[in-house]
Amino acid sequence: MTAAVDLRQVTKSFGAHRVLDDIDLELAEGTVTVVLGPSGSGKSTLLRTINHLEKIDRGQVRVGGTLIGYRQVGDKLHELSEREVLRQRSRIGFVFQSFNLFPHLTALENVVEAPTSAQGRDRADVATEALALLARVGLADKAGAYPRQLSGGQQQRVAIARALALQPDVILFDEPTSALDPELVGEVLAVIKELARDGVTLVVVTHEIGFAREVADTVVFLDEGRVVEQGPPSRVIDHPTEERTRAFLERVL
Repeated sequence: MTAAVDLRQVTKSFGAHRVLDDIDLELAEGTVTVVLGPSGSGKSTLLRTINHLEKIDRGQVRVGGTLIGYRQVGDKLHELSEREVLRQRSRIGFVFQSFNLFPHLTALENVVEAPTSAQGRDRADVATEALALLARVGLADKAGAYPRQLSGGQQQRVAIARALALQPDVILFDEPTSALDPELVGEVLAVIKELARDGVTLVVVTHEIGFAREVADTVVFLDEGRVVEQGPPSRVIDHPTEERTRAFLERVL
């Protein structure tokens, strides 16, 4: 079976600082992977390499078996044009911590925009699907609302519906609850849990250890740009074998 996400020897530096150091990860289709680690460990950069928002210095990233950001000719890699990258990116949902909704568009228009502009799909068809997606995330009555009229939790749920509208191979979540007031965290995590139950392939960077324990198939602990430990939450969270993992969990639990 082709892995949903496959990273091989992925390395990325900013100046002299190596942010990702020879990362190998293979994530199965229909699974939930939660990435944990201290601030500055490379978690967000790792996510951003999967959809080529960050270009890697070395290695390869594949999503659904397709090489991301490059075309391989023999043993040489040639970078794709921006248009080709955008086409690839339209198969990879991304939910940012700061929502990133268009403020001048309604909730419905925010969900409709990417499938029509990036994928060239029929607007009327997409609008019908978008209404169903807003209902799926509990916002059927907010289709005509603008972002400023929504709570942070509601805005993030619109962002999730927007990612789903692309019918992506995988959805990446970059700390989706970190910008929310504590009482709004649960409503967003509930939507992500529902996606997990539906078999959507998810990669989630988060500090929510309880969520990771409950929902993740695989937990990846990242520190100083390296995968220190990975496995089911019952092992990585409850019985970590590495001292760095134990020290991190003692600080956050």
